[in-house]
Amino acid sequence: MWPDRRILDLVGLDHPIVQAPMVGPRAGLAAAVSDAGALGSLACAALNAEQVRSEVAAIRRSTDRPFNLNFFCHRPASPDPAREAAWLERLAPYYRELGLDPAAPVAMANRAPFDEAMCAVVEDLRPAVVSFHFGLPDDLLLRSVREAGCLVVSSATTVREARWLDACGVDAIIAQGADAGGHRGMFLTDALASQVGTFSLVPQVVDAVRVPVIAAGGIADARGVAAALTLGASAVQVGTAYLLCPEAGISPVHLAALRAARDEDTALTNVFTGRPARGLVNRAMAELGPVNAEAPAFPSAAVALQPLRQRAEAAGSGDFSPLWSGQAASLARETGAADLTLRLAEEARGMLRIRR
Repeated sequence: MWPDRRILDLVGLDHPIVQAPMVGPRAGLAAAVSDAGALGSLACAALNAEQVRSEVAAIRRSTDRPFNLNFFCHRPASPDPAREAAWLERLAPYYRELGLDPAAPVAMANRAPFDEAMCAVVEDLRPAVVSFHFGLPDDLLLRSVREAGCLVVSSATTVREARWLDACGVDAIIAQGADAGGHRGMFLTDALASQVGTFSLVPQVVDAVRVPVIAAGGIADARGVAAALTLGASAVQVGTAYLLCPEAGISPVHLAALRAARDEDTALTNVFTGRPARGLVNRAMAELGPVNAEAPAFPSAAVALQPLRQRAEAAGSGDFSPLWSGQAASLARETGAADLTLRLAEEARGMLRIRR
């Protein structure tokens, strides 16, 4: 028996592993993880309603196991044309270097928070789990998700955030340590410097809440899985290690950066989107930040960087790309998503001396 079976029994999983929802990977990764007996996840923050429906249909063609749909629930900032113009001016030397017109229109993916339209999609599709980043949506939307029969999960980066989520009645809490790649789930604090590491955060959250806790951040091999479960987590969330799986389908520049990653190669930055996120240090992070007070509020900072990113990636460079990664990327091994899932579970089981 696993030390805490609550997530397994609640969701109907064989293994206490959640594939982190990450913008980029689509149905293939989530389906492979779910079909292997863990919880596959689809990041919906950059998708519109029809794209979500299409991806879910693809998942369900591949597996009948539970899966998770993840949404952002940030409060949109008021438009700030002056700040956005200043940011574009800050990037002007790069535009000139790459031969780009800063006045050209920019096509950006959706970054809207969870709303009535997306809630209607959830009510229709009824995934086993709906998870949120940056807190929770308003009470009416949350009630609709629950009435659709979905379990509700959200991320906490501090004990205070975890207690708040517990009081709101979530079914499980993701304790996201500062080691984690991608966007910080911060919503009750903006104190980036005091964010807590995974293996300090997890036992404190476990002690503070009633619901099962999912440990996230810096977990890329079975040692991390076993350590998190020993500290009281009911499951672990693994992100960066899954990015090296062929099913993830990430860009060649991102994959190359992950293959070369070392422990000291990541930093928290706001220059790509306007919110703190951990990624591999590249030219944009080194020269603009990594944290820059001029960056417009989320997600506006990404708009001016998008043409730079596209031009650089076309030339084989990740200089202006958000190369999201946790601090344990060097522990990841390239293999199929199902193989990674089963290997993490089996090796962790052996370390914890758990019999089948």
